[in-house]
Amino acid sequence: MPHIWVWREGQAAAFFAEARRVLGSGGVLALPTETFYALAVNPLDEAALDRLFALKARPPEKPVLVLISGPEELSQVAREVPEAAARLLAAFWPGPLTLILPARPGLPARLTGGTGTIGVRQPRQPLVCRLLAALEGPVTGTSANRSGQEPLTAASRVAREFGTAVDLILDAGPCPGGLPSTIVDVTVSPPRLVRTGALAAATLKELIPEMRS
Repeated sequence: MPHIWVWREGQAAAFFAEARRVLGSGGVLALPTETFYALAVNPLDEAALDRLFALKARPPEKPVLVLISGPEELSQVAREVPEAAARLLAAFWPGPLTLILPARPGLPARLTGGTGTIGVRQPRQPLVCRLLAALEGPVTGTSANRSGQEPLTAASRVAREFGTAVDLILDAGPCPGGLPSTIVDVTVSPPRLVRTGALAAATLKELIPEMRS
């Protein structure tokens, strides 16, 4: 079985150090988000991305989104932040909104799917935000499931599904489930709604009325 770390506030620094070690050695970390568990690897580590894709049986052309602790980290993965993106993230981050941005040159092809774009989100889950801040860099945020299967909401289910293929699982209680993040592509003008999720299209259009579906 993988190592399941049950969250205790007094051990926060120890967990952050262990997570840093796992990710720095090309490992896979399972994290709770405000909806489902996510599988985190270092998004700049091509070997770790290969391992992630094999673990999920994910098609190679399908990009992987990344999680960041805040807009100040966008420059690590995005070439620029269009004006529409700045408006959206100011209103809805942290939260269930993934923005597709122009990718920074040199990112692994696995991460972008060869599209030249990158999906980015600032999660609302407090522990994940604290971890990302401690790491000072992004991690992948793809859902913890095999491709085509339902995403998982409990540490025990992640452990049963993936076994020792996942190196470390943070157990901070079950995730609530629900709708996935809404995805908006801001690399095009007008911005395009790619997937409707936890944020309703009508809510987004109040801020970006020109957005198309």
